[in-house]
Amino acid sequence: MEFYRKPQKRPRIKSLLKKIFRNKRRSILALLGILLFSFLLFANNGIIARVRLEQRKTEMTEKVRQAEEETKQLQAQVKALESDKKTIEKVAREKYGMVRDGEKVYRVKKD
Repeated sequence: MEFYRKPQKRPRIKSLLKKIFRNKRRSILALLGILLFSFLLFANNGIIARVRLEQRKTEMTEKVRQAEEETKQLQAQVKALESDKKTIEKVAREKYGMVRDGEKVYRVKKD
């Protein structure tokens, strides 16, 4: 003789809603809970807004770090241009096409 047990049905959303809304007190508490949850999630100071602000904060922090690095590089370049004669000559040759007496400049076109 085989014993067969019927699988238990999982409570479905419809049956859960019927249980909740059968009693007025439960239904009011459920609605208040839903409203509170949605307020906490979607309000101006809610969870979603907080996550967005945290992401924006990390982006801005990264931009500030990059700007500080660029500032340090530019300050080093300014210092080199103020004091180092080789750097001044390099910039004058590359940027302004200056040459010394007796030098010839050959320009090569890139295809």
